[in-house]
Amino acid sequence: MPLQIVRNDITKMRVDAIVNAANRSLLGGGGVDGAIHRAAGPGLLTECRALGGCETGQAKATRGYNLPARYVIHTVGPVWHGGSDGEPELLAACYRNSLRLARALKCESIAFPMISTGVYGYPKELALPIATRTITEFLMENEMQVYLVVFGAGALAVSLKLFDNVRQYIDENYVAEHVDRREDRRREALWQRDGESALRYDQQLAEEMSFNAMPDLTPLPGAAKPDWEKMLKQTDEGFSQMLLRKIDEKGMTDAQCYKKANVDRKLFNKIKIIPGYRPSKPTVFAFAVALELSLDETREMLEKAGYSFSHSSKMDIVLEYFIMNRMYNLLEINEVLFQFDLPLLGSAAC
Repeated sequence: MPLQIVRNDITKMRVDAIVNAANRSLLGGGGVDGAIHRAAGPGLLTECRALGGCETGQAKATRGYNLPARYVIHTVGPVWHGGSDGEPELLAACYRNSLRLARALKCESIAFPMISTGVYGYPKELALPIATRTITEFLMENEMQVYLVVFGAGALAVSLKLFDNVRQYIDENYVAEHVDRREDRRREALWQRDGESALRYDQQLAEEMSFNAMPDLTPLPGAAKPDWEKMLKQTDEGFSQMLLRKIDEKGMTDAQCYKKANVDRKLFNKIKIIPGYRPSKPTVFAFAVALELSLDETREMLEKAGYSFSHSSKMDIVLEYFIMNRMYNLLEINEVLFQFDLPLLGSAAC
């Protein structure tokens, strides 16, 4: 996906450029800065000495030396003084100027640390939206693979209220889904104790299920006559056709849709050109979020791709929560998914 959150050591990232959260001297320091200098070797320090330092919010580039990356882009983040000293604007400038420099160097991929959130004290819950918003604005006009590299599930510091609300929703629905499993264990124990009683119990359950499964086909008073021709056409369409239809209905361009879905252009073109192409479930969810579909529309889109909503899947429950509450910020959704160690929305490979 164009913007991907990963857990990794930034010095191990095989990308065109990694970003170093440097100090103004560019001569190395602690944290990410020190780790990058150690991994790159003495050549990096020698080149940095010739750059004459760097101002806060600006960016300068060097070679990568012993790193897997071809370049190191050094940027100086702001020290947190409470937020009233221009820190948000300077932090955004760090990401923006680093991306522009990467573009000038013809980089196709770049990896960022969470700038200023270490010893510089910038609160993670405030720094993350600035990072994702600035990167997203750049990606709306440019093609580049961007990684945000963090350590540990708690590194993003998503809003505790949102996180707790989603966790409670998962607990309520995920547990309810597994009541059937407890019921199966009770039935198995009954079969072991008393086969005749177990048989009667199973027959009773079968009758109840058969009765409950009978649909009520009685038309509602004053109900509109179904448009069978339209319904049959939509039944015949596949995922690709439904996606393109929804893009038109929402008045969006293809580019607006796949960029908002955090899906790369090559994958979108594959979906568009190959009518029977079956994308991954996270990719389908990403398009549903980008198009701001209702819960019913999302279920329909999933079915077109051969999937369904399931309360045995925590990812599905998280998405159900966001869509049900009409919360369509894909980056915010991905931050929550990341906290739960679940697949992110968008496209890594499919």
